[in-house]
Amino acid sequence: MTTPRVLVPARAVGAPRTGTCASVGTAGLATLLALLGEVAGLTAPGWAVGSVCGGALTLYLLRGLAAAGSRSPGPADLITYGRGLLACGVAGLAAESLVAQPQPAAVLVLAAPGLVLDAVDGRLARRTGTVSPFGARFDGEVDAFLILALSVFVAPTYGWWVLAAGLARYAFAAAGVVLPWLRGPLGYRYWRKVVTATVGVVLAVAASGVLPHGWMEAALVGALALLTESFGRDVRTLWRARHPGRRRVAPFVLGVVALAALWFALVAPADPARMSVLALLRIPLEAVALAGLAVLLPSRWAAVLGAGAGLVLGVVTVLKVLDLGAVTVLGRPFEVTTDGPLLASGLSFVDDSAGPWAARGAVVVTAVLVLAALAGLPRATTRLVRAARHHRRVAERLVLVSATVWVVAAGAGLRSSAGPVAVTGSGPYVVDKGRASLEARHDLAQFEQQVTDDPFASAPPDLAGLAGKDVLVVFVESYGRVAVEGPGSGRVRGLLRAGGDSLGSRGFAARSGYLTSPTFGGSSWLAHATVQAGVPVTDQLRYEVLLGSGRSTVSSILGRGGWRSVALLPSVDRPWPQGQRFYDFDRVYGTHDLGYAGPRFGFSKVPDQFALTEFGRRELTPSGRPRVVAQIELTSSHGPWAPLPTRVDPTDLGDGSVYDDIAARAVGPAQLLRHREDVPAAYRQSIAYSLTSVLDLLRAHDDEDLVVVLLGDHQPASVVSGHGGNRDVPVSVVARDRTVVDRIAAWGWTPGLVPDRGAPVWPMADFRDRFLTSQSTR
Repeated sequence: MTTPRVLVPARAVGAPRTGTCASVGTAGLATLLALLGEVAGLTAPGWAVGSVCGGALTLYLLRGLAAAGSRSPGPADLITYGRGLLACGVAGLAAESLVAQPQPAAVLVLAAPGLVLDAVDGRLARRTGTVSPFGARFDGEVDAFLILALSVFVAPTYGWWVLAAGLARYAFAAAGVVLPWLRGPLGYRYWRKVVTATVGVVLAVAASGVLPHGWMEAALVGALALLTESFGRDVRTLWRARHPGRRRVAPFVLGVVALAALWFALVAPADPARMSVLALLRIPLEAVALAGLAVLLPSRWAAVLGAGAGLVLGVVTVLKVLDLGAVTVLGRPFEVTTDGPLLASGLSFVDDSAGPWAARGAVVVTAVLVLAALAGLPRATTRLVRAARHHRRVAERLVLVSATVWVVAAGAGLRSSAGPVAVTGSGPYVVDKGRASLEARHDLAQFEQQVTDDPFASAPPDLAGLAGKDVLVVFVESYGRVAVEGPGSGRVRGLLRAGGDSLGSRGFAARSGYLTSPTFGGSSWLAHATVQAGVPVTDQLRYEVLLGSGRSTVSSILGRGGWRSVALLPSVDRPWPQGQRFYDFDRVYGTHDLGYAGPRFGFSKVPDQFALTEFGRRELTPSGRPRVVAQIELTSSHGPWAPLPTRVDPTDLGDGSVYDDIAARAVGPAQLLRHREDVPAAYRQSIAYSLTSVLDLLRAHDDEDLVVVLLGDHQPASVVSGHGGNRDVPVSVVARDRTVVDRIAAWGWTPGLVPDRGAPVWPMADFRDRFLTSQSTR
């Protein structure tokens, strides 16, 4: 924002007419661009940008003079126009620098006189009596455009955050369309001119590259701080003029929040890994189109457009928030067709981890946010459309500038680290969501056929290798590849190696590999069903289809062969008849079936050591019993990994009351999440506890006829695994009878409990058929 030359309109005698001025200016710009082509190698992109900007500058001058009732520009206006033409040359060089070698010397040659002449035009206008409101606006627009062009040139070297300096003036104008009080008059303030000049000089020096990078970066930060302070003071002045009291603070805050939500819906990525300030500093084509239609359409249709567009953007906002949550927890976007039931599961997780009041609070907050998006965004867009129509001239200029910048940015391929600057975000996003829903329905039909095609339904394996043996399929919650690889995994690897050596001294053998889970970060039951049924259960709809089918599972196949089929589900505290029926379990041990009287540890209602000890006492110790096939789900390593239990002397377990002191001393989830850097270590501590509990079970029941499949269900959430990681989980087959392990030697798995980095990786859905076939003679 520059010094406003606002006194009385006047016209210089003998000044050239506007047509002549425009012709001379166009010819001058063409000459300048041609000279830059010869000297600086300006090519088609630079020519195009410089020409478009020059045309827009000339049009602005002609329309401004016509609106002011003047037939010719004053001498100060001519100087300002010349400065603008130099800025157009800088803009052409900036665009050229994005696709070719930058030319800092040429930029400096053009920018320096443009900055120096800024101190001349205002003084000349006052001395010649040609000060006018339009001249002040014209001067400010040229200053802002030169700063924008310089910031584009400098940004690739110092970071795209520098663009904030160039976009500040235009963001202020755009905000004025939605918040009319921002368009109020501002008195003269000399400091405003000092800041504008300082920012321009700093950007010009940065473009020249004559100072060290570190010093220049500090200077740019300082310039941006000055600009922020200057605009902030103007906003405060306008706010106080419009709202002398504080009674209308709430509408202002709501307006800002609504505008932020509108911008979020248009440009925010649906992946948290791509979320950044730069990701929000992009130009959405939908916003430009909406503003253009608001100005062009009749009032009735413009109102319909505003409400309809707001409702669509409200839905988009809800979907993007769901995507951000799903990618963070599950490593994939939210699927509208299949993931609806996961919302209830998420609520159940909050209830289990933080209590019923936290769950109720989550419901209230979610409902408020959804209603705010679906009701607030239509109101925000309607208000935006109304403001654009009420201030049509300002809106037309903003649309013209925005469209020009969008076309230039798209044509030049302008990008930041967050992606293209000119985007069409919401349209393709909605189309992709619709396409994904149609594909999900088609995929579900194929899955139903896959469930029906069960090779073990009519000809079950004879399971000769497992005859007379107890078979335990033990899932360790969130036991993913990240637990045994990467920084901080040494403790888990050391524990597994030591445990493997200890078991080896007792006659056990083991081999380990990797399985790729159908899920990530949660929805453990999908992985359990995938292993048991031998089909990829990737979402809740598939899971429900599977439970309603008659497909064979590891438990039901062994159950038909004479095994007693059992499930140990220590954190399931309610009846589960559909699951018990599908898996053909003879007995399910839930939370209330284990005699546990101690405290819960976050999501986990019964510590793993206690659950496994009680399972071994009830199912593996009695004599004269049938052999057991068991699905065991250990949950002490379930997020949020606080509070955590610790190992207790088995003779002290009792009814679990011994855990009271442990829970009282443990780090709580709120405390852990305040220090997110400690979460990975807490996760690995929980994995070590769960694995230790399994190793204790094997040592306590090391008879000849025990076979254990030890595996994870999925990788932990992205706070541990990171974004974009794989879905691999370790799997080990452990047996006292070495012939069981010898039967899988051809798989190429690693001996021991720690799979090598190069160990085979199978889809989790392949395990059922491969394992049962390996243990059969037919």
